[in-house]
Amino acid sequence: MVTTRKPELGTGTGAQGGAPELPTPRGELSDSVRAFLLGSTPRLAGPRQVRQADPFGEDLQLALHLCYELHYRGFAEVSDDKEWDPDLLRLRALLEERFEDALRGRCGRYTSLDEAFDSILWEPADGDGASHFLLKKGELWHLREYAALRSVYQLREADPHLWVVPRLTGRAKAAMLAVEYDEYGCGRAERMHARLFADLMGDLGLDPGYGRYLESAGAETLATVNLMSLLGLHRMRRGALVGHFATLEITSSPGASRIAAAMRRLGAGDAAVRFYDEHVEADAVHEQLVRREVVGGLLEDEPGLAGDVAFGVEATVLLEDALSDHVTEAWRQDRTALRAPLDGDGDGADEGDLADQGDLRDDAA
Repeated sequence: MVTTRKPELGTGTGAQGGAPELPTPRGELSDSVRAFLLGSTPRLAGPRQVRQADPFGEDLQLALHLCYELHYRGFAEVSDDKEWDPDLLRLRALLEERFEDALRGRCGRYTSLDEAFDSILWEPADGDGASHFLLKKGELWHLREYAALRSVYQLREADPHLWVVPRLTGRAKAAMLAVEYDEYGCGRAERMHARLFADLMGDLGLDPGYGRYLESAGAETLATVNLMSLLGLHRMRRGALVGHFATLEITSSPGASRIAAAMRRLGAGDAAVRFYDEHVEADAVHEQLVRREVVGGLLEDEPGLAGDVAFGVEATVLLEDALSDHVTEAWRQDRTALRAPLDGDGDGADEGDLADQGDLRDDAA
């Protein structure tokens, strides 16, 4: 039986300023978590409901995201003491187990870490992922949808990776912090990558508020973000988080270059281009540092974690590819890739309307 407890003094009474609103539930699990967070029910879903849920589906992924967000900025009207509520943590553990078991069931193709890294060090010239689509065929409404989806991650870009820092030593820790220093703008708030992405959203006429497009993001987007939290919150998964981190740093530069070119072609604005230009340059430098020092330093200290690093690489690619496939399939059919269309009409917005929204850039940035 789940019990409710009175908050203790000093724990806080609500989420920090700018916290997002709770999204609409997408099934029994997410409805249970949402109601529990609002204090309208003392009972959470149990093991049976979790076992029956699709591990990559809308309901489980949103329920897991709601649990994880309590460790970031929380939600409006949700008390801070919910972050460490034991009943919620028990449910979160069940959701995590279901998600991770499904991931491991789809991974395991590589016999070594070198093989896993070899798989991401090159890409076909005729690729067909989201960045290729945006470069070759993208319109302004595609760019806006892509930015809205990515905002769920990009507005807190490096935060989950920082959880691994106290779990590293020596070379790995020093190199990890060197890369993350860049992610946080080298000490300049206006250069933080999350801030640059917010500026990008302003250039595209989007609301740069944290969590603003959570309602629009489907399970494919939530799964990529939930993976980071799953790996970051558990010390035992430190190797997999390093693999995740390395994959993003190694693979992002070519895609960022294509999206920057798409932004220029479509006149998205200086701030929109700046974010991706920054990643082309920074991540090209980071790639070697991450491979040699972060991964190399970790395995020098803990060689037994090689398999975990490989899992982190493969799981990241698996979920990023699933998101890219979802987005491009929708766009090829000339329909929105979002659950809640940006312009409320269910399909791509009129190009003229989007051009008019460019006038909002100065106010939104």
